Amino acid sequence: MSLHSMTEVAYQIMVELEAPMSFAELWEKVKTEMGFNEVQAAKKIASFYSALMLDKKFVLLEDNIWDLRKRHTYHETHIDLSELEIAEDLINDEDFDRELELEYLDNND
Repeated sequence: MSLHSMTEVAYQIMVELEAPMSFAELWEKVKTEMGFNEVQAAKKIASFYSALMLDKKFVLLEDNIWDLRKRHTYHETHIDLSELEIAEDLINDEDFDRELELEYLDNND
């Protein structure tokens, strides 16, 4: 069993392989390197995913592909938050609120 954290192990794997990979591929390699049995792996997979999301060394690309942030430019990984304004307008929309209320009532009768 490794004395390193799961994200440290993931970082080393990605440095050595020099390529992005799916979360499933990365998790398989990390759990093998860490020496997790299936029960341990099942208990730790969610915290590993969360740790990857929070660790600024990693970047989530399309289709749940992960890579090291240092291999990508800012523009490749930046999300334009101005697109989220549309969703915010919907949330403040009274018609949208009423639709949600009606849907809730229909599902809970």
